[in-house]
Amino acid sequence: MGFKAKARKHKSDAGETNDATSKKTKKEGEIPCGVNTCDKFADKSFGGRSLSIDNAIDVWGESGYTQRKGRVRVCKSCYRKWKKDSSSEDSY
Repeated sequence: MGFKAKARKHKSDAGETNDATSKKTKKEGEIPCGVNTCDKFADKSFGGRSLSIDNAIDVWGESGYTQRKGRVRVCKSCYRKWKKDSSSEDSY
C-alpha cells in the first residue's frame, strides 16, 4: 500500500471527507439543443456548438430548429450529424 492509499484509508477512519471524491453530481445542462427532435443540451461543457441559420436550414429544413440570437445552438450529436451531411457537399 502506497503513501496516498494509506492517507486515504486513515482519512476515512477519522471521519473526514473529501468533497472531490464524495458523491459525484451529474452536470445539468442549461441550454437545450435547438433541433426540435432532440432532447439533449447544447452547453459548451457537453460539446455543444453554434451553427448559422443557413447551415441549420440545409440539414433540418425551415421549421426543424429554434434559433437563439441569430444562431442555432446544437448538441454534440446534432453537430456531428450536420458535419457529416455538410462534408459530403464540399468538393474541390
